[in-house]
Amino acid sequence: MKLLQTGCAVALWLGAAGCCYHAVKPLPPGLAYCGAPLPAASVRFLSDETYLDTSGVRRSEQEIFDTALERIAQAERLVVADLFLFNPFLGSDTRPHRRLCDELADALAARKRAVPGLRAVLITDPVNTVYGGLEAPHLERLRAAGVEVVETRLDRLRDSNTAWSSVWRPLVRPWGNRTAGGWLGNPFGSGEVTLRSWLALLNFKANHRKVLVTDSGGTLYGLVTSANPHDGSSAHTNVGLLFSGPAAQALVETERAVLALSGGGPLPELAAPGVAPGAPASPERLQVLTEGAIADTAEALIGGAGPGDSLDLVMFYLADRALIRALQAAARRGVAARVTLDPNKDAFGRAKDGRPNRQVARELVAAGVPVRWAVTTGEQMHAKLLLLRRRDGTADLLLGSANFTRRNLRDYNLETDVRVAGRREDAALAAAAAFTDRLWMNEGGTRTTAYETFADESRWRTFLYRVQEATGLCTW
Repeated sequence: MKLLQTGCAVALWLGAAGCCYHAVKPLPPGLAYCGAPLPAASVRFLSDETYLDTSGVRRSEQEIFDTALERIAQAERLVVADLFLFNPFLGSDTRPHRRLCDELADALAARKRAVPGLRAVLITDPVNTVYGGLEAPHLERLRAAGVEVVETRLDRLRDSNTAWSSVWRPLVRPWGNRTAGGWLGNPFGSGEVTLRSWLALLNFKANHRKVLVTDSGGTLYGLVTSANPHDGSSAHTNVGLLFSGPAAQALVETERAVLALSGGGPLPELAAPGVAPGAPASPERLQVLTEGAIADTAEALIGGAGPGDSLDLVMFYLADRALIRALQAAARRGVAARVTLDPNKDAFGRAKDGRPNRQVARELVAAGVPVRWAVTTGEQMHAKLLLLRRRDGTADLLLGSANFTRRNLRDYNLETDVRVAGRREDAALAAAAAFTDRLWMNEGGTRTTAYETFADESRWRTFLYRVQEATGLCTW
């Protein structure tokens, strides 16, 4: 009996030690990248917007993946796509959707066939095979066409949901997974998957990046966005930034790091000019940021805002405590802040209860920060954008894949954002300002509604949100 007790004590101690280690272990090289501000050319702010027009008819205006497809069709030597959700799953939503998954897969395969020497790499997340439990025909088509498909090794990242991951690593992970013999429903769509798929899902970790790099005419182009090539997400409101110049090369370096941790092949060194001949130089400076560097930048931008400055935040998930405190402090300093949030009520045909945004909105409104909710009809306000317009005429824009949550910002998920600094009248910054104004002012129809529409006073849900954000026991 004493030996058994000793064995149990040792097992518990080892489990606790493993739990702590995987929560704080060193990041793989090249992550949490904070690039230098770099010159750029052809900087374009892009948006996908779904709203109700003045007649109450649902409208979707899209340009992000139209632009991505154009860039792929012109690629000559290199295409690197790092995409989180890249699948045709619709959940329980049966309404017609744009087939973004097949469109992008077909474009990549066609360009590789047309230019056999093209180095085409797709980096994606295991969620697209439900963590090895389901075949992904579009990924197999890409492999058959000669596109290198790399599945991110999430186990090398830190654990955000340590309570579960500390059990999963020794007891479930060694058994792997298989695509045959599943008997449980696919949590994201049709088909059946194994129990091991569901157990892997509960780690709640991801390569959440949405990045595309291509070359054309000796120039590298980068696209950083909040949008996924996922059929169920095709009507979401999203934002993105297209640019060329040295910042696109910095984007390539951040993707080398993901390839290295996942066992992918090396990318070529392209000795190409950063800007296309004849392309107008853009006055903005671009900074590529990943993982924790995004949080540092967001805190610095909000913390540096003062009286007379205006701050717009448009966010799918807002839950990070440090950033919430920073927004409250900014309001006390006299910053004219506006926060537009998704009401967290729709998830691919399933209803959600409003966490975490409704609980956070309550805190912000109490601190004097005005909040409006996106009006959604099944889709989501999926944009992640921070815009600071200063009284001296300068402006900063931060956008990309990262929600403002612990998991997205504190070195757990893989994330990519880009910061744009310049004058308020610079094209990309002015377009971002026009986007936030359209949302807030309901230009051209109904886009947002008042805070009271989804106000939630529940102390229980507030308690749940705080526990979930602190522990990682949540999908956000």
